[in-house]
Amino acid sequence: MKKYEQVAQTVSEQIAQGIYKTGDRLPSIRHLSEQMGFSISTIQEAYMLLEQRGITEVRPKSGHFVTQQQKRLLDLPVMPEYSAKPKETSTWAKVFHVLYQGENADVLFLGRAVPNLSVGTLKPLQRSLATLTRKGELRGLSYDYIFGCDELRRQITRLAVDSGCNLSADEVIITSGCQEALASSLRAITSPGDTVIVDSPSFYGSLQAIEACGLKTLELPTHPERGISLTALELAFEQWPVKACLITPTFNNPLGYTMSDERKARLVGLLNRYDVPLIEDDIYGDLSYEMPRPRTVKSFDTEGRVILCSSFSKSLAPGLRVGWVAPGRYASSVMHMKYISSMSSATLPQLAVADFIARGGYDRHLKKMRGIYKRGRDYLLEWITRYFPEGTRVSHPEGGYLLWVELPKKVDSMQLTTRAMERGVGIAPGELFSSTGKFTHHIRLNYADCPNAKMERGVKMLGELVAEMDSSG
Repeated sequence: MKKYEQVAQTVSEQIAQGIYKTGDRLPSIRHLSEQMGFSISTIQEAYMLLEQRGITEVRPKSGHFVTQQQKRLLDLPVMPEYSAKPKETSTWAKVFHVLYQGENADVLFLGRAVPNLSVGTLKPLQRSLATLTRKGELRGLSYDYIFGCDELRRQITRLAVDSGCNLSADEVIITSGCQEALASSLRAITSPGDTVIVDSPSFYGSLQAIEACGLKTLELPTHPERGISLTALELAFEQWPVKACLITPTFNNPLGYTMSDERKARLVGLLNRYDVPLIEDDIYGDLSYEMPRPRTVKSFDTEGRVILCSSFSKSLAPGLRVGWVAPGRYASSVMHMKYISSMSSATLPQLAVADFIARGGYDRHLKKMRGIYKRGRDYLLEWITRYFPEGTRVSHPEGGYLLWVELPKKVDSMQLTTRAMERGVGIAPGELFSSTGKFTHHIRLNYADCPNAKMERGVKMLGELVAEMDSSG
């Protein structure tokens, strides 16, 4: 980020925080130059940028003033229709095409669900990895127990208390990321041809696991704030031989919703009544903007029917490949599926993460990231409001770092993805998040590294493309 962009960002944040309100006069160029230690020309460029963005205005012989911010409040995405019957999943070709386009330093990847990796609170974790490697302990190079290292499992049970769960270390199995936890759980409780209920839209990794197992999906209507429809869920249990549910009830990917405690408890009641297991993906649960973090569905489970899956891929770093599952009554079957999948998970990252948590590094990191991600959400919402055309709708998550954007109906998100990539911006088209071809005018965006000038330019370009496609459609 250039110096004048840094100054503009600082002043924008002060306005957003209420330090300067509408109509207030901003510090003079000379005063701000002395205050921030930048040259007068840098401050002039920053004020010009703020004026271009409509945040400030110049009054002759008076200075720079904060303008009245005309914010267009965007509605939430529309709740999708009910899928009439279970359907086979066949979306891998689209997922592969969009997600594996190769690394390119010049491309701004806004569609990938990758956390902010540049923060200083991750350095103690890096030191733990380096120290363990430098010591040359053979344990870090050998197979670990099939269920994972004891140190990490104990730390996970400590963290689980924050989500309302009282787990013992023996109830936790370490996996190679959350994807292995989800896939092993699916294979443990279903057979090819079975029906699995998912929220709609649903994480495409879950859909790929369902597809690989030869299962059918039944997508249920899902509200962008309340979550999956419990009325539709009960109706589905009555109509179809459902073998499992797989949902992300807390800071959902991609819709952003979090089910209330009351609804989570009702969900468990339905599972018990119809004897259906739930695979709960809680991978974003620790990334709440407010504390305490929301309870898991698992915390309401007294019969071991909820399989809780999570990982440190989204809260720390995806390259660690450290996930875990608390399978409840299905422990033996899940353990077997984990064994035939990878036998055991990499030992060194497990030991490093356990050490990081034990030393308080994880708690400090989460505290830092809550503020960063919440600010990033607010900036991206502001940019979408400013740059996208009328008819745009967007989610409003209270945790994580993903936004679900509903575009005007004329805009095909797959075409938008292709055109945006040609201009150096990667996005995730909505069709990836459905097994039935829904969400053709939706996209998912990531704000983990927001705000920065490159991102704003990318979002502005996207808005211009959307407006162009909407008007020509």
